[in-house]
Formats: sequence, structure tokens, C-alpha cells
Amino acid sequence: MTETPLQTSSPSSHKRNSDNPVDENQLRGDSPDADCDSAPENQSQDDHAPSVTDRSWFRPLLIVIAIVALAFGAYQFWLYQTVGKYQESTNDAFVTADDVAISSKLSGFVEKVVVAENATVDEGALLVQIRASDYANRIDAADSQIALARSNEAVTRSNIREAQAAVTAAEAEVASVQARIQYLEQQISRYRPLVASGAEPSTRLDGFTTELAQAIAARRGNQAAVNQARQRVMSLQAQTGAAQAQIQAARVDRSRARDDLSDTKLTAPVGGRVGSLAARAGQFVQPGQRLMTIVPTGDIYVTANFKETQIGLMRPGQSASIVADALPGVEFRGVVESITPGTGANFSLIPPQNATGNFTKIVQRVPVRLRIEAGPESRRILVPGLSLEVSVDTRSGRDSVAAIEREQAGDR
Repeated sequence: MTETPLQTSSPSSHKRNSDNPVDENQLRGDSPDADCDSAPENQSQDDHAPSVTDRSWFRPLLIVIAIVALAFGAYQFWLYQTVGKYQESTNDAFVTADDVAISSKLSGFVEKVVVAENATVDEGALLVQIRASDYANRIDAADSQIALARSNEAVTRSNIREAQAAVTAAEAEVASVQARIQYLEQQISRYRPLVASGAEPSTRLDGFTTELAQAIAARRGNQAAVNQARQRVMSLQAQTGAAQAQIQAARVDRSRARDDLSDTKLTAPVGGRVGSLAARAGQFVQPGQRLMTIVPTGDIYVTANFKETQIGLMRPGQSASIVADALPGVEFRGVVESITPGTGANFSLIPPQNATGNFTKIVQRVPVRLRIEAGPESRRILVPGLSLEVSVDTRSGRDSVAAIEREQAGDR
């Protein structure tokens, strides 16, 4: 085996290397062989490294984004200052309607229930029919009472006419007797001097005196008959008044019976939908008993309970936006109609009394009534009790607050 001699570098060889400089092209890798080996690698690095031209668009883009963000922020700030901070919202709001409880004015058996639960009815539509035969009989009885009272009145008037004729006859008798008395008194006055002088016998004078006494007695009897006849006339006239009162009472009974007969038909006082139907055919009902409820879906409104800190700028006539939980994608327009003159607690059954004991302040809520602009199709869904979210634009109330401030400043 031939061993390769180990070559060692001597100090003289290092010196020669240092004395003979290396070619500059070799140090830079510019030798032909180096160029061939490094060219593909440099080309790959150039493809991945961004150039100055490629980065030139980045800074203007950042500037544009910053300007847009500042403009958007300024717009949002302006929008809040002019509109947003005047929007008062609450989710303590509900659809409300003035329900009408249908009850009977009469007692009786339910003959027929015309409507069904949740049915839509028009104003004046028949709801329940109560058996009417009993009330029809009352009308017939009242008619009979009227006829009887009229008959009694006619008889009484006939008796009055007879009594008045008797009065006239008795007065005539009194007048006749009075004339006879006057004649006899004249004859007695004429014969008394003659009898005293003896020119005439006393028998004639005695006859006139006897007739005068009889005539005076007859006059008393005839006058008593006149008075009795007059009393009868007055009594019969009183009976006529009683008969007329009976006729009037019978007419009132007939009118009441007709009203009761009409009330056997229960009709809808308003249009709407039937709810809480309790009437059943064959059921006996009492006056005032609730049979059903009519919900006037055409006259719904919104009751929104705003905090007391939200109503300072709120005034009737302001516009509002309303969103129902049942229709989350639909926004309804509304208008503030009125603000309740007191908080909800003030109108509670037992108002709070804070004069004694410890006091914890609680933000009060004030009910606000709003009109909702909803069409017939929407009103099928918007039934009383549904939850709403209401937002009121109170910008128009700024002038009122300014006027209040000026008013208070003037008072000082």
C-alpha cells in the first residue's frame, strides 16, 4: 500500500501566500465557475424579495384609511350630537287596546251563540241570542194593561158626564125653588097689611107662610143634592187621573219590555276580534255576567313606560319608531299622543308613602301613549300585550326646554 505523504505548510509557504494576493474576482465570486454556480440562487432570491416599487403604494393607502376613519368618526360624532342623543328608547312598551267586555243586561237562557273564539266581528254584528219568549209575553201583558186602563178611563169619563148632568139638574131645582120662595115672600109681604087691617082673611096669609116654609126646606134639599153631585164629579175626575196614570205606567212597562226584548240580542258595540268567550248555548246568565271580550284591533295603540330622566324633551306630536318582537325586521312609524299626568306608581292601587322610614330612590317610569301606523295585515299580528321597542325623536322639545330656562331666569 502506498501512503500519501502528509503535506504540511511551512511558515515559508504561509508567507508566500500572504505575499501573493488572491485574485479579486475570486474573492467576489466572479470567477467563471462561481458565476455559473450562484446565478440560479440569486435569481430565486430576487423573485421573493419585494422591490422598492412594490412597497410604494402602502403608505398612501394608510393615509387614505386614516382620513376615511377620521371622517367617519367625525360624522358619527356630528350625528350623535344632532340626532342620536335626542333619541329616547325603551323596551318597556306594549301593544294596548281598550277591550270591551260583553255582558247581558237580562237574566235568561242562552238560546244561541253566533260567534266563535278569536273570530273577527263588525260593529253591530249579532253575538249571542237570549231566549226572547218571556220578554215577548211581557209586551203582551203591558198591552193588556193599557187596554184595561183605557177602558176604565172611558167608563169614568162617562160617569163624569152623568154626574155633571145631575149637578145641572140639581142646580135647576134649586133655582126653581128659589124663585118660588121669592114669589111667596112677595105675597106674604102684600097680604100681611091687608090681614092686619081686616080687608083679607088670615087663611090666605097662613097658606103662603106654610108654602114658604116648605119651599125653604126644599131648597136646602136641592142644594145638598147639588153639592153631592159636584162631589161625585170631582171623585170621578180623580178616577180619570188614576186611569191616565195607569195607562202611562202600562206604556212604560211596554216600552221596557220592548227594550228588554231588544236586549235579548247581544250585538258588538265595536268591531274587533272575539276573545275569552265564556257563553254557551243553554247556559243561564245573570245581569252583568261577562260572556266574552271584544278586542278592537283597529284601534290599537302603544303604551311605553319611559324613565323619568327620558321625558324632559318629550312632547305630544313627536315621531317615533316602533319594532315589535313578533316582527323583528319591520319598523313601524308612530306618533306621541299624550303623556300620563303622573308616574305609574302614583296611579297604583296603593301609592307609595315615603314620609317615614328609610328612603331608597328608584327611577320612576311615566306611561306614554303613542299612535302606531299599521295596516290591516299588521294588525292581525299586533294584538294587545305584545312587547315592543320604542324610540322617540325628541329634538322638537329643545325649544320648550329653552323656554323653561328663560322663564326660570326671568323669575329670578
